[in-house]
Amino acid sequence: MAIVGTTLFSHILPVICGFFGIILIISGSLDNNKPKLGLGIVLFVIACIFPYIILRVLI
Repeated sequence: MAIVGTTLFSHILPVICGFFGIILIISGSLDNNKPKLGLGIVLFVIACIFPYIILRVLI
């Protein structure tokens, strides 16, 4: 189970969060929508930091 968890948290979820973060950043900046831009930035930062925090706990 640990192998599935580490693969999920290190390769799959950060890519999904990063993709949606980039989409929200682009959409928020083009529409001048500050909440959408902020959510995209937060989601992208979470995607960058998420594997280091979760994998430290799992391993």
